[in-house]
This record gives sequence, C-alpha cells and structure tokens, in this order.
Amino acid sequence: MDLRKWVGRDKSKAEGKAPDSARPGLESEVVAALRTVFDPEIPVNIYDLGLIYGLEANEATGAVRIRMTLTAPACPVAATFPAKVEEVVRQVAGVREALVELVWEPPWSMGMMSEAARLELGMY
Repeated sequence: MDLRKWVGRDKSKAEGKAPDSARPGLESEVVAALRTVFDPEIPVNIYDLGLIYGLEANEATGAVRIRMTLTAPACPVAATFPAKVEEVVRQVAGVREALVELVWEPPWSMGMMSEAARLELGMY
C-alpha cells in the first residue's frame, strides 16, 4: 500500500492533478506545439501537413531535434520558417535546446498529409 494515500497526503490526488505518470511526455508536448504552427499557404498545421520528418525529444536533457521540410524548395519562407518553428518549440515547458534542420529529401507530397489534414482540405 502507498503510504501517501494511506495518510491522505497524495498531493497529485488532493490537488486535483494527474499523477506524474499520466502527464504527456516531452515529445507529445512538442507535437502539440507544432500543431499550432500553420503553413503560410495551406491552412493546415505543419505536423498534420506532413512537413515534420523526424522528431527526437530527450526528456533528461530537454534537447529537441526536428527534421522538417517545406511544401516546395522555392517556398518564399524557406529562410525564416525553420527559425519560427524553433522558437515555438523552445517555448514548450521542459525544452532547453531546440534544433530544426530543413531537409529536402524525400520531397514532400500530398500523400504525406494526415487523414485530419485531408479532411480539412476536403480531399476525400
């Protein structure tokens, strides 16, 4: 038996908070943040659009590494968009370091979009 529960001092329950094990991990929180960043030309967030090719989040160090692409190499925001994504990720609680790498392989295609993105764009 957990002694904290027995004496009524389990703060996670007493304060109405979920126990630590129920909290989303750093990667989940970063994904939630990425879903707040929208492509400037397509009204869909970059995560569901399929622009995020890789995401590594180290809970212990707070380091996050993202590999992402853009819808086209000639995208007018290619020089500034990765920095915007990095800024949003750095605001996530627990992130101490964020690195966003822009990659072009494989080329992005509409087949990389999530089902939610396709529904939002009326592609079904």
